[in-house]
Amino acid sequence: MDATISAAARALAAGDPLGALNRVALRDDAPALALRGIAMAQLGDLARARALVRSAARAFGSKAPLARARCVVAEAEIALAARDLGSPAKALDVARATLEAHGDRANAAHARYLGIRRLLLIGRLDEAEDMLAGFDPARLPPALRTTHELVLAGIAMRRVQPRIARAALARAGRAAMLAGIPTLTAEVESASRIFDAPAARLIARGETRLLRLEDVDALLASKTLVVDACRLAVRNGGTVVSLATRPVLFALARALAEAWPEDVPRDTLSAQAFRTRHIDASHRARLRVEVGRLRAVLGTLADISATPSGYMLVPRRTREVAVLAQPVEDRNAPVLALLADGESWSSSGLALALGASQRTVQRALDALSSAGKVQSIGHGRARRWMTPPVPGFTTTLLLPTPLTVD
Repeated sequence: MDATISAAARALAAGDPLGALNRVALRDDAPALALRGIAMAQLGDLARARALVRSAARAFGSKAPLARARCVVAEAEIALAARDLGSPAKALDVARATLEAHGDRANAAHARYLGIRRLLLIGRLDEAEDMLAGFDPARLPPALRTTHELVLAGIAMRRVQPRIARAALARAGRAAMLAGIPTLTAEVESASRIFDAPAARLIARGETRLLRLEDVDALLASKTLVVDACRLAVRNGGTVVSLATRPVLFALARALAEAWPEDVPRDTLSAQAFRTRHIDASHRARLRVEVGRLRAVLGTLADISATPSGYMLVPRRTREVAVLAQPVEDRNAPVLALLADGESWSSSGLALALGASQRTVQRALDALSSAGKVQSIGHGRARRWMTPPVPGFTTTLLLPTPLTVD
């Protein structure tokens, strides 16, 4: 490697893409193409960056497997930044194996973290934790240690584990200071702001207030019977009854919990559970059936008593009932939650992360765009969607995540 390439690489490592481009902008050999691609990625021109890195990989060819593997990792990082989550993970795994075989442990670790961050974005937390388990970042450079701690914090926030998340963010901050890379420090600060922002709304006894993630953890650990509208479940201590696949039963449970300790008229319950304005005898008959099913599902957590005018929730293990609701309740809230990270997403990336069809996501984006909540850039396959973060709200409890049921 010549002196110019070495100087450009040092500039990129220090977070100075313009300094790197000043040295290699007019060169088209393989190392220069790779460095130019990374520099353009740091400057935000992801499409140009991806093209340059691919050109570099082709220029290195099969005779330089280590350099080619590094280009594959760089392209994977650009794809992640562009929220192109559909890119095959196999190529990244092969590149990581090549880097490990050649003793490039730092870049191999970087490839591993890219895979973990992709799994985290699409809500596959168990797989992300499996990849992270047993991996010791102590010998890695400060920048990678920062990434490690940010991943830990992200998983902990999705799991509603605020103590673990706060400790990981503190370690990430210290590692970012050692790395001395401004963009990395800004990423840690952004994650810390999200952690400290309100994460949910508590509805109890007719009053509503905002909760931070630590408050949510305390509520779920308390003796309160919680109807969790974030995860579509009813919780009491360590017992969780999932109603994610039974929307009518959950609608009944939420309506009864919001009204507690008062009852809810039968026609009001029918209107909320069956989403209709005109109640007749068939709805009232169906309501009796669904209330009976809800009693059976809740089991030892709560009973539902009939009153002269309607029904009332009767907790069995506690004297307190609360509803844990999302901070922003909108049918397109999951899309907004993903876009709130400030990055530009493709509709295919959003569909993969949400487990929905691309057409469904596109309809949601059109509705949000008409309301002025999101904006698009580019055209055709290069079209991306983005929005500033929702002011004052974290999106942790809006994002999809597997529900643990005891």
